[in-house]
Amino acid sequence: MTIEHLNPEGWPRPSGYSNGTAASGRMVFVAGQVGWHPINGWESDAFVDQVRQCLENTRAVLEAGGAGPEHIVRMTWYVTDKQEYLANLKGVGDAYRAVMGKSFPAMALVQVTALVEDRAKVEIETTAVVG
Repeated sequence: MTIEHLNPEGWPRPSGYSNGTAASGRMVFVAGQVGWHPINGWESDAFVDQVRQCLENTRAVLEAGGAGPEHIVRMTWYVTDKQEYLANLKGVGDAYRAVMGKSFPAMALVQVTALVEDRAKVEIETTAVVG
């Protein structure tokens, strides 16, 4: 399996994500994960806590598919409040590195008016490629 991080010549390297990725291998798709514990339900309404739980849930699904953070090629983050995300960038980055390490795939962040789960502040959808 190979993953190549793509950055056009002359562009500055982005912080915390890649502009693009190219990969070959078996694809693993992770459905949108929200910040609830799969057994205990909602444990926190704090934005960073929900991000951490989304990432832990994502990692668990990846592992069930024989993948890990190093195999992620794309993530799409849906947030209900862009300003809350921006106000918590340090905590989000700390949570991301604690759960996912230093794997920085292509990412997009989209603000939405609501998520299906009323208490959810963030939902993350992920694609990985395993050799």
